[in-house]
Amino acid sequence: MKLIFHTDPQGSEGWLAARRGVITGSRFKDCRDRLKNGSPSKKCLDYARDVAREREGGEPMAVFVNGAMRLGTEQEPFARAAYERKTGHIVEEAGFITTEDRLFGVSVDGLVGDDGIVEIKTMVSSDTLFTAFVDGDVSSYIDQCNGAMWLLGRKWIDLVLWVHDMKRSKIIRIERDDNSIEALEADLMEFERMVTKHQQSLSLALKEAA
Repeated sequence: MKLIFHTDPQGSEGWLAARRGVITGSRFKDCRDRLKNGSPSKKCLDYARDVAREREGGEPMAVFVNGAMRLGTEQEPFARAAYERKTGHIVEEAGFITTEDRLFGVSVDGLVGDDGIVEIKTMVSSDTLFTAFVDGDVSSYIDQCNGAMWLLGRKWIDLVLWVHDMKRSKIIRIERDDNSIEALEADLMEFERMVTKHQQSLSLALKEAA
């Protein structure tokens, strides 16, 4: 799979432009969100329509940055350094990576050698701290992690749970599971078809309104 590496700073105009119309790893979980009857949830539909609008020429959707997200970005270098000290790995920063057709993309917090990925999650809220760090429930991050391994062809990802105020981290190694990745790929391709359908509907409506 051919990839494009975008190195614009997070939040910059170049970064927003690189993400425009791209289905991103942080939203892969939303792409699979379904109601009990199997239909796409409102969260899934809203995201599909946002991507369709961007692809049809709309402005990149504004990325709202709250205090927790800002803190996570600020803490990333400290978490990365702690990971390197603990593991002895050298982490290469990667930026935002898209497929050549720019249909899918992931922002990873680092690459290790030829096989590894680092994904850092700062435990900002106590709810996240106890759910992920204490109880070990990282299910909310699995689609993002599997998606990164899918796009980058990597064998493992170290999920780093960083407790910034206590200067502690827990590293959870997630090994590549091809069955899980194939299931994710199938769902993402279905979501991509949904985006295309909405884009076609929008394009027709715009032409009729011209």
